Order: sequence, then structure tokens, then C-alpha cells
Amino acid sequence: MMLHGLAGQAGEWDASAGLLREAGYRVVALDQRGHGASERHPGDASRAAYVADVVAVVGELGLERPVLVGQSLGGHTAFLTAAAHPGLSRALVLVEAGPGGSDPGTQEGIGAWLRSWPVPFASREAAVAYLGGGKETVGEGWASGLEERDGGLWPRFDPEFMVRSLDDNAAGAFWDEWTAVACPTLAVLGEGAQGGIIGGEEYAEMVRIRPGLHGASVPGTGHDVHLERADVLHRLIVDFLREGGA
Repeated sequence: MMLHGLAGQAGEWDASAGLLREAGYRVVALDQRGHGASERHPGDASRAAYVADVVAVVGELGLERPVLVGQSLGGHTAFLTAAAHPGLSRALVLVEAGPGGSDPGTQEGIGAWLRSWPVPFASREAAVAYLGGGKETVGEGWASGLEERDGGLWPRFDPEFMVRSLDDNAAGAFWDEWTAVACPTLAVLGEGAQGGIIGGEEYAEMVRIRPGLHGASVPGTGHDVHLERADVLHRLIVDFLREGGA
């Protein structure tokens, strides 16, 4: 099961999902609450609500111990799910995600960025150019989450709900939950200079608490590793699963 990040949507996993299907895996991607085609204004934006959604979908689809793959906030949801429900997942893949709390001002900064989008975008090309920041695959991934209405392309989320979804992260870190995760885990990081958000100190603490953690850094990528190098991420996941990680 693949979980997107904040303000994302399930379609950004299309490239990774296609490669994994070719390798023989069944793939399910979820539009998390407040994102994509899910309800736009759910009342509960807590981390616990996101976790409950994952558990509900796993049960509804009859998935047997799925591998949870998540990027950013989706990775955070994935490991919180594994911590709260031991035995539900057989492995985790966290892409640019960890248990550390948000820095002061993170919510305000993210909210300001989302509100600053020049919407509606007049065309997909304009959206890709703006949202990609010079990286076409990133722009395409973000643009795929827009909807056409009123003569332009608009986000399928409410920026205020996105900000609320970070309330728990801003309140503190989740090291106790990280300690509680028992299943094999792979952490895939971008490079800090390119916009990766997991710093060396946080990763070192993740390894100290869970010395069996598998880790990899993808050179030349930033926070959206899954969009920039889906091919490399695919190989890392498959190798992890096939070589005894899970």
C-alpha cells in the first residue's frame, strides 16, 4: 500500500506502482483524507485519523500484511500504523520520512506556500513549470493532482486542512512510536542540499534506536525522491524485500 505526502495524491505513485506490478507485486495507492478524490473537508486531521483510515482500507480490501510504502507525511502515517497495530504490515518503506517533530514555523511556511500558488493554472504546462521548480518529473507528479474546473486547473485540497494535518507533528516528535515498530524497515532519503528533510542527526538517532534499519540515499534528489527517481526507488524496494528485509 502506497501513501502519498502532504498535499499529494495517489496518482503520484503511478510510475513506482507500474514498476512494482511488473515485478509481480499487487499495489494499492490511497488518496488520504482531505487529499485527491477523498473527502475534501473531513473533520478530523489528527495523525490517529490518518492511521485509522489505513487500517480500515487494509481490512476492507482484505490485504494480508501489506508492505506500507509512504513518502513524507505518508511515510509518517505508515510507521505510526505499524507502531499502533503490530502484525498488520510485514515491512515498511519510508521515503523522506522520520519520527522527528516539525521545526517552529513549519506549518506557517507550508501554509503560505500552498496559498501562494497562482491558481487557477491556465494549462498543465504552466502547472508543471511552476510546481516542478525546474524538475519536470516533479512538476508532472504535482500537476497530476489538479482538477479542471471554471476554465483552469485547481488543487484538490484545502490548504487550511493541510496545515491542520501537521498539528500533531508540530506538537512534538514520535520517538516512542518509532521504538515500537517491529517490522523490517527501509528508509530512503534525498540529499539535504537538494531539499531532503531528514537530517544526519535524525537519521543517526533512527538507527541508534533501531539498529536493524536499512537505509539508502539517492544522490541528486530532494524531498520528492519517488517522483525524481522512481526507477531507483523501485530497485531499492525490490532488493529490500527480496534480500531478507521482509
